[in-house]
Amino acid sequence: MSVINWLFEAQIHFGSKAILWREVIGNIFGLSSALLGMRRKVWTWPVGIIGNILLFTVFLGAVFHAPQNKDLYGQAGRQILFMILAIYGWYRWMQKDSAGSSKIIVPRWTTLQEKMQIVPVTVVFFIASYFVLKALGSWGPMADAWIFTGSALATYGLARGYVEFWLVWVAVDAVGVPLLIKAGYYPSATLYGIYGAFVIWGFISWMKIAKKEKILV
Repeated sequence: MSVINWLFEAQIHFGSKAILWREVIGNIFGLSSALLGMRRKVWTWPVGIIGNILLFTVFLGAVFHAPQNKDLYGQAGRQILFMILAIYGWYRWMQKDSAGSSKIIVPRWTTLQEKMQIVPVTVVFFIASYFVLKALGSWGPMADAWIFTGSALATYGLARGYVEFWLVWVAVDAVGVPLLIKAGYYPSATLYGIYGAFVIWGFISWMKIAKKEKILV
């Protein structure tokens, strides 16, 4: 059996419940990406992309024959969005300074002008996502739309080095955990819960770095 066939067929059974190995592996890559992002390592982006590819097939359960047999189009769509934003983040974090050295992203708080630009775009994005996901028949469209929107916003914030992006992840996790439990995606729900602890840690870490950089400037 090839590795690809194994990824698409292998399951873990807990009584009457079945979990795909690719959901577990995809979430491990996702968690690893978050840890690398907290440490401001460029590897956060390619590692995350691998997890996105695997989870994309998981959340289109009816298409790729997942045990849950539910299509969470917002969850699947955000994996594609993650990959697009990962390429952008990868590019930004690989940029060189004037001396030719890699420019490490410096965490900072958003300015008032940036907030005035980001907030209305986020609101419009959320409303549009909700109606699109509802029309597609996504399971739990309101929650799915927020997870989709919040994840996009948080990933964009990571690429830009905004400290607030960690707080957005907290809001995403708060909605994502109950939604995924109800839908039967238990590894993903568990990971969302673990993320909650890591994002608080990441927020405190980046907040300290931002404060230190401000003092130095």
